[in-house]
Amino acid sequence: MSQPPLDSTAVVTVSYNSSTQLNGFLRSVRLSEDVKLTVVVADNQSADLDSTAEITRLHGARLLALSENRGYGGAINAAVESLPPRFQYVLISNPDVELMPGAISAMLAEIAGDARVGSVGPRVLNSDGSTYPSGRELPSLRTGIGHALFARTWPNNPWTRAYRDDGEGGETRRTVGWLSGSCLLVRRTAFEELSGFDEGFFMYFEDVDLGYRLGKAGWKNVYTPEASVVHTGAHSTSTESGKMVRAHHDSAYRYLEKKYSAPYLAPVRWALKLGLAVRARVFTRTGRLG
Repeated sequence: MSQPPLDSTAVVTVSYNSSTQLNGFLRSVRLSEDVKLTVVVADNQSADLDSTAEITRLHGARLLALSENRGYGGAINAAVESLPPRFQYVLISNPDVELMPGAISAMLAEIAGDARVGSVGPRVLNSDGSTYPSGRELPSLRTGIGHALFARTWPNNPWTRAYRDDGEGGETRRTVGWLSGSCLLVRRTAFEELSGFDEGFFMYFEDVDLGYRLGKAGWKNVYTPEASVVHTGAHSTSTESGKMVRAHHDSAYRYLEKKYSAPYLAPVRWALKLGLAVRARVFTRTGRLG
């Protein structure tokens, strides 16, 4: 199977007071491939919208200014919906990511090799050159609970290691449970078949949920180290506001509630909801989890 042409691929990103990061991202997109790519920047009512609009214009991208803050998944959905039908593949990315040359072509080659591949994720490098575990197995109930309870007080506990583990490491191409939403290429038919990201996740876990639903629908999520990007943003909520901490815990519960929805698991879901609410409250007040 030949590789899909780059003119059937669009790039979408979300801006929320991100103008200082957007320039680097758009520049990397422009330099990543030999052809000019269509780029849509969906803005979630940023205070720096004027700066975002100017940077977007200078790079030849299109600004989609939303009338409300729809969160990451909602903004991505809006950007994808705005694309003409000819775009069959969509690179979804954070604005604090920089693409390495040929990254999109490498992901397209991967998706062209198997008609059941719904999403492809690249190797995500941290600013220090280390590899972030961007392709992982889906978190189990046991792993999720153990990670939630002990991640801060016992960082090297077995549940957190399992939660953060990327299986066979950054060098190995493989099918995974989910791919980091910081950067991934999706087959548009697969993405739209699922109505895109679940907008009930305002932020966090929308990528885990997407990988879970793609797998349930028979699509594959594939990690390929042949494509590389650098994620300059932080991967931790430890220094974020109480609002973001609560959003992280709410999203964690929403994901577990969807995955473990059987009626007989209702007591487990109630316990999870209470435990996550207490954990979020303690973290917000003290900056640490007890």
